[in-house]
Amino acid sequence: MKHWIEAARLRTLPLSVSGIIVGSFYAMSQAMFNWKIVVFALLTTLGLQILSNFANDYGDGVKGTDNDDRVGPKRAIQKGAITPFAMKNAIILTSFVTLCFAILLIYCAFKESYLLYSFIFLFLGVLAIASAIRYTVGKGAYGYRGYGDLFVFIFFGLVSTFGVYFMFSKEIDWLLLLPATAIGFLSVGVLNLNNMRDEESDRKAGKNTVVVKKGGEWAKKYHYFLVISAMILVVIFAILNNFHFDQYIFLGAYLPLLSHLNRVKKNRNPKLLDPELKKLALSTFFLSVLLALSLIYFISDLLVNYI
Repeated sequence: MKHWIEAARLRTLPLSVSGIIVGSFYAMSQAMFNWKIVVFALLTTLGLQILSNFANDYGDGVKGTDNDDRVGPKRAIQKGAITPFAMKNAIILTSFVTLCFAILLIYCAFKESYLLYSFIFLFLGVLAIASAIRYTVGKGAYGYRGYGDLFVFIFFGLVSTFGVYFMFSKEIDWLLLLPATAIGFLSVGVLNLNNMRDEESDRKAGKNTVVVKKGGEWAKKYHYFLVISAMILVVIFAILNNFHFDQYIFLGAYLPLLSHLNRVKKNRNPKLLDPELKKLALSTFFLSVLLALSLIYFISDLLVNYI
């Protein structure tokens, strides 16, 4: 059990639910809420993240990418704690469970009234599961061709935030594009850090991530763009939503983000970036929670004024 928990990589889970939190509480700020949608959306997203972690362990393990050159914590297959056969079965089981959660989520959101929406989201669910697996598994794994950033941005940024909001409202609010893009950028930032750390070992293994293709110095500038743009987008979202001055509590999450950027700027050895992955992931989660609290305050303020 200990090895399976390690393979699930619990430190990645808070980041994965950030979009769900923001999208759900934005819907709540508009007097729309259904706890079943929130619960099944969280379970589906967590399932996708765990599936992605299992698939990465399996794909990189059987390809030999996870070797002694890799800097981060040793993965389960790499150290022989879990066999490739067992991990493959875990991928199949996790895919099935995640799909079940997705179907329950779709039913709770649309029931029999919105069949077209149900089919669209079912397609997105299957696509997300397939994409999580194909990141490193198979000969045509897109993570080995530098497309991992796009997958993370789309599914853990746009689809996660927009998708859960749409399930409440049955419509698109384009203002939500700002925090959705911000969370997508920060999620890509975590992947970029991972790729910066593993640049040398990935290059040797033929894993052509964006960092391997463009180089470490370019990756640093790319990282600054991702994090700083995310911070700006959330502020613009707050301004356009007419936040009161005391609703800007989310700015508290900018302190660890700025500290993180300073560490990345000063870094001269990519292998020492490993601790920053957890810090950036938790900072993104922290930002999403504080932004959600700001939106809750907005509801409370409306109720007080109404009463």
